[in-house]
Amino acid sequence: MRPSVPGVRRAASDRPRLSPLLRLLILTQLAFNVGFFAVLPFLAAHLGQAVGMAGWLVGFVLGLRTFSQQGLFVVGGALADRYGIRPVVLTGCVLRIAGFVWLGYARQTWAVIGAVLLIGFAAALFSPAVESEVARQAVLWEEQGGGSRTRVLALLTVAGQAGAFVGPLLGALLLSVDFRTVCLAGAGIFVLVLAGHAWLLPQRVPGRGGVHFRGGLGPLLRNRRFLALCCAYGAYLLAYNQLYLALPDEVERATGSQSALAWLFALSSLLVVIAQLPVTRWAGERLTLRRSMVAGLLLIAAGFAVVASARPADRTGTAALLPAAVFVVLLTLGQMLVAPVARAWIPDLAEEGRLGLYTGALSSISGVIVLIGSSATGTLLDTGLPAAVPWLVLAAVPLAAIGVLPRR
Repeated sequence: MRPSVPGVRRAASDRPRLSPLLRLLILTQLAFNVGFFAVLPFLAAHLGQAVGMAGWLVGFVLGLRTFSQQGLFVVGGALADRYGIRPVVLTGCVLRIAGFVWLGYARQTWAVIGAVLLIGFAAALFSPAVESEVARQAVLWEEQGGGSRTRVLALLTVAGQAGAFVGPLLGALLLSVDFRTVCLAGAGIFVLVLAGHAWLLPQRVPGRGGVHFRGGLGPLLRNRRFLALCCAYGAYLLAYNQLYLALPDEVERATGSQSALAWLFALSSLLVVIAQLPVTRWAGERLTLRRSMVAGLLLIAAGFAVVASARPADRTGTAALLPAAVFVVLLTLGQMLVAPVARAWIPDLAEEGRLGLYTGALSSISGVIVLIGSSATGTLLDTGLPAAVPWLVLAAVPLAAIGVLPRR
């Protein structure tokens, strides 16, 4: 990270403003998540009730969507390196529009599967393209004296969380009509994104030239520091994924239902929207990239430890939700430190001209870790071990991630 000069604090008015391209891409992340999360939270119920799928098939379809997105991020990143971000983002938007419209009218299993695969692959195209270009522009902004690159990546995180907060509210409002209306509204948002990007996204981004696909994967797989970052980030994502696996189990144990989950999810999103930028500013002035990730992983481990310490008492009722709420707060604070820093670290580790490939690989490799780890976690939660044991094991995951972080 760029060293600061003691006793000198650059005035905010003297810093260069974010470029129009950066502002566009950050707003893009907001729009992407509004459109996506207007539909996704209601998909499982639609498949089970309206389409009549069995529970195992609903889980399979949702897993396919995740795989077609996270698993193929590396493909979208490589395409962005080769052809630039404009064609990749525009193609992704077109596919997302088609996928949402198709999903709104799909009533047979094969049609639903085709629609969700299209929806997932669309994100595998535009997300790594946007994220890699934001990271590249953040480095340029840092070099121009704008401040730590992590601040720009934090803005991207805030925009994404704001979209994840607004999207379900919009979807719930439209669901009073029907699920098809929700899907068409999601498609409409991406039509607006497509139109805006066709107009505003430059044909060629200065300093970003196309590179051939050949020769990129070998150096990536031999890049031990980058692979170490992927493993640590995958461990963080596995821990974060417990919002959807271990936390619902704990909430249902404490209260007899999962109705409180919505409030805990809202708490997490609001914390990111409100506190992400102050937390990033504080960390950027005091911590290196590695120390920021270490601090975040320690907070996440502490969150699991809080629930583990409370489980032997086996309390129930509303008051018994307090450990779960503390867990959500600590996990979210850890996320604020880890997520922007991991993306900010990639440009220092990536091969020249292949930032998209490395950005996509971070998501794909960590996604595989989450897939394997989630299966193991589900087994752990069902084994009948003492109540605190699964949470203690989960606390060890972020601690182990600290040990594999790159040293330099």
